Amino acid sequence: MKLKTKHFGEIEYDPSLAITFDEGLPGFPECKQFIVLLENKEEDTFSWLQSTDDGDLAFALINIYNVMPEYNPLVRNEEVAGLGDMSDNNLLVYNVVVIPDDIKQMRANLRAPIVINPTTKKGKQVILDNDEYELKYRIFDHVETKPEAVGSR
Repeated sequence: MKLKTKHFGEIEYDPSLAITFDEGLPGFPECKQFIVLLENKEEDTFSWLQSTDDGDLAFALINIYNVMPEYNPLVRNEEVAGLGDMSDNNLLVYNVVVIPDDIKQMRANLRAPIVINPTTKKGKQVILDNDEYELKYRIFDHVETKPEAVGSR
């Protein structure tokens, strides 16, 4: 299937790979179908969550575990019950990233991870109850203090 996007031009994608967000994403409840772009390997740190409902809507994502392996969001089971069996073997966790002109100011929202079950192709953005993680986590601050964090996997 073809999709005209704002950031990637016209792309072709397999609709069977679309992830369904039953509730949409916060602020975008009408967009329920997304595909993950540029994510082919576990080692990939960045990817894109592209809406198939709105070609103008895409979110930069980070696999934060490649930068911060100690990240451990506590998500209540009832929050992700609609995604199907959520064992560690089939759980993908991403965080939305804001990438400004000065890339060293890049920030990730660690308090609202996107959880995806690739088996059922269901996803949800979960808002964590605790303040342990930041809304605007400066990624380069972590990389500069632990330079081995990126690319070590």
